[in-house]
Amino acid sequence: MRLTFLGNGTMAEAMISRLLKSGYEIEVFGRDEKKLSIFRDKFDKKIEVFTYKNDTDISGKTVILCVKPHALDKVSPFLEGEARLIISVLAGTSIETLKQKIKAKNHIRAMPNIAATYGKSMTTITGDKASKDEAVKILNSIGKALWVESEKELDIATILAGSAPAFLALVAESLMDGAVKEGLKRDDAFTLIKGLFEGFAELLEKYSHPAFIKDAVMSPGGVTAKGYAALEKHKVRSAFMETFKK
Repeated sequence: MRLTFLGNGTMAEAMISRLLKSGYEIEVFGRDEKKLSIFRDKFDKKIEVFTYKNDTDISGKTVILCVKPHALDKVSPFLEGEARLIISVLAGTSIETLKQKIKAKNHIRAMPNIAATYGKSMTTITGDKASKDEAVKILNSIGKALWVESEKELDIATILAGSAPAFLALVAESLMDGAVKEGLKRDDAFTLIKGLFEGFAELLEKYSHPAFIKDAVMSPGGVTAKGYAALEKHKVRSAFMETFKK
């Protein structure tokens, strides 16, 4: 199957790296010929690249819209025809807006994250149900895809799966700094953090709720209990919950 990417930024690169491994043929449209050439070389010229023209025809194509949200108004005038399917990864851009800007039989909104590079993106999807199965199949190639029934749910999920890697990075950095503060070498702290996060994913698979992981680790009067109390004292839980407010 052939996919047409509009945009050649970081997210496009992350997605394409995995989609090629799944056997998809890829063509990419962008505005800067030199940047497109460099982009193509990153994939050993296994993709085709084109600059936008005034009559860029997307008729019958499956299009991955992967530009910056503010660039949609600049890109859409170049496009002609009706795509078979549009999958947009533009944050904060509604399906209604997409339908106004780009013609397609079906429109899908998807929110992957940068872990797509490693085939580990948790991608939330919503939109026209006629293309649900196809969209899920495509986006399962970059990790795991979850269909939700509304754009409101997708916007919430965007924070959880899209923005949360930045929040978890803060958690990792803070834990490392705490260990270094107490005397652990930074390289050793970094090694431990990487192992911690890798193992934690397996724990989430094993336990039916995060609270059970806490209960399994925390012993009466122990270090974990004291540390947990410190986190609650400084309202860390509330701070994370506040990140979902717009």
